[in-house]
Amino acid sequence: MSDIDPRLRDRFAAYRAETISQIAGPGPDQARRTLRRRRQARAVAVAVTAIALAVAPIVANAALRDDGSVPVPAQTGVPTTPPTSAPAPTPSTPLTPSTTRTTSPAAPDGRISRAQLLGTPVTLPVWRAGPGCPTSKVRITADYREEANWLLALDHGDVDGDGAVETVALVQCVLGTRGPMQVVAFDRDEEGKVVTLGRVVATTIDKPQWLFALDVVDDGTVRVQVGDIAPGGGWSSEWSQRQWRGYRWKGEAFTQVSGPTTFGTNKHDVNLVVTSSDLALTTAPDGSRTGTVTVRIRNGATGPAAYVALRLGLPEAIRPDGDGWAACRNDPQTTREPVTCDLNRLEGGKEVRLTLGFRVAADATVGTGKADVDARPMDAAFDLVEEVYGVDNKVVITYR
Repeated sequence: MSDIDPRLRDRFAAYRAETISQIAGPGPDQARRTLRRRRQARAVAVAVTAIALAVAPIVANAALRDDGSVPVPAQTGVPTTPPTSAPAPTPSTPLTPSTTRTTSPAAPDGRISRAQLLGTPVTLPVWRAGPGCPTSKVRITADYREEANWLLALDHGDVDGDGAVETVALVQCVLGTRGPMQVVAFDRDEEGKVVTLGRVVATTIDKPQWLFALDVVDDGTVRVQVGDIAPGGGWSSEWSQRQWRGYRWKGEAFTQVSGPTTFGTNKHDVNLVVTSSDLALTTAPDGSRTGTVTVRIRNGATGPAAYVALRLGLPEAIRPDGDGWAACRNDPQTTREPVTCDLNRLEGGKEVRLTLGFRVAADATVGTGKADVDARPMDAAFDLVEEVYGVDNKVVITYR
């Protein structure tokens, strides 16, 4: 039993009741929220602590390793030996925003117009040996001028495979009615200056002797129309056999990659050269007069003459005589003026020599005079063929 004064006890009870009524308790909802926040905070703290404990050994080991690789952290029940066959993954994206890709600069534009090429000093590949046109720092001309480089044709295309266009020109060194020709490729350097890339093809003393046209196709091949014999002496260029040949740039020079490499036989590719001695007649015991001439016929070209027609413009009184005429396919006795002798095939570079006898009857009178000795090529049908060089097919002899 308490010995506290009942009045004091009542006073304390009233005070407690009044104070408790003014204090608001958390209640169940507030308690659950508080507990949830505390659990979350505790979970975060545990996770941070676990990460720190796991990373610390890795960082320490990486610092101690020479190759900078990171070992696999040990796990409960899992072997700690790292794999040896699987390489570390390579990132597919740049590691930093500042990483950029580099590209090669574009090749200079080598498209040169006709006007630009005519107005710019250029250097040409050397012409073949002998008299020729200048090649160093010269201007190509637009018209036909003696001992000048004449521009005949122009085309454009990517001939060296650098992605930019180059310029290809057909140029002739003018020497009289002829002159050597060549196809030349031009480009520009990084400063825009016109430079010579190289020679595509050129005429030669043999073949081809003429270049007719050029064309650059899409794959960079330079197509050139070449001819076996050059025009001249008033004969038509149609006598020349024409071919299209293709050439490609191989890093240092152009090389033929398509088209024929040789020409067939051209009936006009013949050059018969005739020489002959004079005819000196002497009196024979029977009163007739006899003598001989030595005729040499040489084919100075590479092409053959199917047949050769020899003509001697002597007076009708001077008749063929002796065995020297046995080489003739016809009978010379049946012809009058001129005396004819048809010979067999004469190959290029070959010659034939004939010693032909003549007789003048005792009752015939022959004075002193001049006569033509002429040799012409014939085709397989015995039709005369015009030559490229016809000025040396005839000589004049004296008879007496």
